[in-house]
Parts: sequence; structure tokens; C-alpha cells
Amino acid sequence: MATGTDVVPESEREIVVARIIDAPRALVFDAFTDADRLGEWYGPDGFTTTTHRFEFRPGGVWDFIMHGPDGIDYPNYIEFREIVPPERIVQLHGDYAGDPNAFISTVTFDAHGARTEVTMRALFKTKQERDDVAERFGAIEGGRQTLGRLAAYVATRVAENMR
Repeated sequence: MATGTDVVPESEREIVVARIIDAPRALVFDAFTDADRLGEWYGPDGFTTTTHRFEFRPGGVWDFIMHGPDGIDYPNYIEFREIVPPERIVQLHGDYAGDPNAFISTVTFDAHGARTEVTMRALFKTKQERDDVAERFGAIEGGRQTLGRLAAYVATRVAENMR
């Protein structure tokens, strides 16, 4: 029997997606630091973004709309909580400022020689919130596609730097 004091393990409240990117950690981290760069790759396949406000600093905000290929607009509001270049970005991610359903998102960048493992971890308040986001928005596949777009974007940047 569940009680109000039961604690659901983090592993049941999180979505974790990771990918190895063929680029140095500093270059991969850099792709997250500017709205124009993010606009080139952020989001699942077929999505575009319109940024209304971007302040990449602890306490700063990224307020943007993700435009889905189905014509639906998805508001997003990120408050940057912690930025440790080029290792980690911790943010509160919701639909709008003060969203009671906002979740903690942590992106880590682990160097593996000339490659970088990027891990995106979303931690929700409840297992139900996690399950809803995974099912309604296809968050797991969307995260994989987002990291695929990041890999393609960074590959282009690496190729440009080699010219």
C-alpha cells in the first residue's frame, strides 16, 4: 500500500538519452551556448525553433517555441541553474516561467579522447509525469533524434574547421 511518504527512486522518474559525438568536448559544448547555434539543430527531426530570449548564464533564461512538423507550436522555458564549461549544464525546463510541471534537465559532456559522450537526463517530480512525457511527446525517441541532429551539426562544424 502506497503512502504519502513513499519515495519513488530517481531511476523511475527520469529519461536518459546518450550519444557519442565525433568531436572534441569544447566544440560540442559550444553548440549549446548560443541561440543561433541551437536553432540549427535543437529538437527532434523536422522541428524548428524561434527564440524570444536567450541568456546563457546561471540564472539566465532561454524562452523559445519549438515548431513541430505537424504545425503545432510547443512553448518552452528554460532557466539555467548551473553551467560548468565544458562539463555540464543544469536547467529547469517547463512550458513557461513558473510552470508547476517543470523538470530538471542535466546535460553532461564526457570527453573520450577526440570524441564526446553527451548525456541528457530529465528528472521529473513523479513517475506519472515521466511516463506522460515519454508517451504523449515521444520524449525518448525525440531525445535520440535531437542528439542525432547535434551530431550532424557538430560534424559540419568539424569539417569547416578542417578546411
